[in-house]
Amino acid sequence: MSQKFNAIIQSEVPVLVDFYADWCGPCKALSPILKEVKEQLGDDVKIIKIDVDKNQSLAQKFQVKGVPTLIIYKEGEQKWRQSGVPQKDDLIKIIQSF
Repeated sequence: MSQKFNAIIQSEVPVLVDFYADWCGPCKALSPILKEVKEQLGDDVKIIKIDVDKNQSLAQKFQVKGVPTLIIYKEGEQKWRQSGVPQKDDLIKIIQSF
């Protein structure tokens, strides 16, 4: 998973990584927001979801302490990070800034 993950975040297009858990209420609230963001931005963003329970080593590597945690990467560099559920419009503005 780690090698595949590293390959994905090398993208020139911003990559939004959603660290989530199935038992997490706010994570469930975030799902339709991410869907709308993807519909609005299309190919201008890649969105990947990582289940912290199934990928504990990856979550530890990126020091994910709470879910949901969103991280934006571009060309392998972390550009932005936030825990919690952002507003859709705020998230779109953040992604577009990269």
